[in-house]
Amino acid sequence: MSAMSDYRESRHDPAPSRWSYRLLRMMLTPFLRRLVFFGIPAFALAAGIGVYLSEQDNRDKLRMLYSEARLLLTQHPEVMVNLMAIEGASDMVDQDIREVLPVDFPISYFDIDLPQMREIIVGLDPVKDAVLQLSMGAGILQIEVTERVPAAIWRHRGGLELLDETGAYVRTVASRQDHQDLPLIAGIGADTRVKEALALLVAGQPLAKRIRGLVYVGARRWDVVLDNNQRLMLPEQGPIETLERIIALDQAEDLLSRDITVVDFRLVDRPTLRLVGRAMEDFRNITFLKLGDQ
Repeated sequence: MSAMSDYRESRHDPAPSRWSYRLLRMMLTPFLRRLVFFGIPAFALAAGIGVYLSEQDNRDKLRMLYSEARLLLTQHPEVMVNLMAIEGASDMVDQDIREVLPVDFPISYFDIDLPQMREIIVGLDPVKDAVLQLSMGAGILQIEVTERVPAAIWRHRGGLELLDETGAYVRTVASRQDHQDLPLIAGIGADTRVKEALALLVAGQPLAKRIRGLVYVGARRWDVVLDNNQRLMLPEQGPIETLERIIALDQAEDLLSRDITVVDFRLVDRPTLRLVGRAMEDFRNITFLKLGDQ
């Protein structure tokens, strides 16, 4: 019996101890597993890097390595931009773009800020839009420009300005004779009503050869100025329809071929005509004679 008892006591118990069991249970928790396998190594790595960077010499070495690597990458011939090609711009706008862009060629691709360059180009008055692209293989900065198309000349106290169809400023001009193909508008606020002025000119095509320009009066309505100093005074509301009505009267009755200086349609229900001085005097004489015969 004693031998059997000694044999049982000498056998190894395969069951884990209490502390071993608790440790294994703890290792099964996600937080502790992440801490052991990721947190502690990351902390040790960060501590090692911190100790290394605490030395000024080590920091200087890293800065030098970074500068050399960046210089090697950015100055590689394949990423260098050597030329700038501008398309769709007139000679004047082309020159303005080259003057305002802060670029000295050759320049690295990594040193070019395309959004900022586009903002600078679009900021030029004659430029409506611009598209910038980099051709890496050829080393060319390509700029495609869409210029504003002048649609009218605005005369004001400061001089003459070219405006596009939206009323945006294009550039200043010295003489009306340089742009005789463009309509002339005048008056305070006329630059904000360019679309309406162009619509009036379309409606007034039958009188196109006689129209000298449009005047925006009182910042609320238009006058159409014809040759022979005739003026068509249009109302604030419905000026296009009123102009068409005047043209119809002229075609039916030769209204504008008479000795009339002003056709006043500001009150559509009560249009009035203003005669030239000689015609007015003749009209008074005729009226006086008719009254004398009575």
